Amino acid sequence: MDTSQIIVTLLGTGLIGFVGWFFFAAPHRVATAVAGNGGLQQATIQVKGGYSPDVVEVALGQPVQLHFYRDETAGCSEELLLPDFGIRRELPAFQTTTVELRPDKAGTYPFTCGMGMLRGSLIVR
Repeated sequence: MDTSQIIVTLLGTGLIGFVGWFFFAAPHRVATAVAGNGGLQQATIQVKGGYSPDVVEVALGQPVQLHFYRDETAGCSEELLLPDFGIRRELPAFQTTTVELRPDKAGTYPFTCGMGMLRGSLIVR
C-alpha cells in the first residue's frame, strides 16, 4: 500500500466512525412541553436535516400539541410518522403543522420521517 492509499483508508474509516457517532451516540436536544391554560402541553419542533429538539418530554394523560415547523424542502422531511399513535402527516415546506394527541400510557414513543432517516422521541412521564 502506498501513502495515498493509507491516507484514503484512514479518512474513510474516520468518516464512517463520525457517521456512526452522529446517528447513534451524539447528544440529543431535549425539551419539556410547556403546559398552558387547561393543562394543554405544547412544544415546537424545527425540521431541518433532523428534528430540533429531537426528544420532547410530556406529562401522562394531558393533551399535547406538537408544532412541527419544516424549514427546508428536502424530500425526506416531507412526512411525519408517529406510529404508536396512528399519526401520519404531510409537513409542507416553510409551514407549521400541528399534531394533537393525548398520551394515556407512560413510555418512549418514536417519531420519524417517512423514510425513517430523521428520528425523534416523545417521552411520556
